[in-house]
Amino acid sequence: MTSQISKTVHLIEEKLKTVYDPEFPMIDIYTLWLIYDVKFLPKEKKVHILMTFTTPFCPMADMLQEMIKNAVLEVVPDATVDLEITFEPTWTQAMIKDPDLQRMFM
Repeated sequence: MTSQISKTVHLIEEKLKTVYDPEFPMIDIYTLWLIYDVKFLPKEKKVHILMTFTTPFCPMADMLQEMIKNAVLEVVPDATVDLEITFEPTWTQAMIKDPDLQRMFM
């Protein structure tokens, strides 16, 4: 069962790489490090995502949450998607590991 859970989490993470922040349309939300953690709980038919936004006042927060939920439901159609928003740690461009992408924020 654990390998199936890992596979599902991987598929969800890959699907999240197709969701782009409207303010930064050249970088997906996963590469942007807006997603901190993804958990799949098969018994509860639930996907829990711990995430953040680039700012607590993100004007696209509602849209992004809807896009994320829709992406997850493409992978696990019968799941409940629980998005937990946190600002700890606060997002910074230093979280982006790719130096070329970091330069976009300088």
